[in-house]
Amino acid sequence: MLALFVFTAFLFQTVLIVHFALRKWRFETAIRYGPIVYGLSIPAVLVSVVLIVGKQPWWMVIGGFLYLAWAIFGYVVEYRKGIEWRDPIRWPIFGPYIFLYLATVMFYWWPLARIWKPLWVAYTVLFVISTVLNATSHKRT
Repeated sequence: MLALFVFTAFLFQTVLIVHFALRKWRFETAIRYGPIVYGLSIPAVLVSVVLIVGKQPWWMVIGGFLYLAWAIFGYVVEYRKGIEWRDPIRWPIFGPYIFLYLATVMFYWWPLARIWKPLWVAYTVLFVISTVLNATSHKRT
């Protein structure tokens, strides 16, 4: 069960890095395939269900559900309604979006310290890479 959680956590962060890198250097491609990032929340929540069935602690389970909440919110705002909320910042969207995004990241990241500290350190490196790519990849449409 621990390996399943660790795999899911690292896959999540890896997908973000790939997406943010695409958004930085191939913006149109990132936008076209962006829904996949949100869609991967479905297998992530299934992993959380498997962890529940396996009687894993709540701190290992919650990440998949947060990912699903962030994905639904993000997909509706960005792809269904096409709302531009980053520039200028629309706080009623920005606030919940960032909160759900960071909560998802944290509940995949922090449990790694309880599992094995080097995993937490490795995830920290990926999180820094992801954050730099994310912060430098936004383009006004």
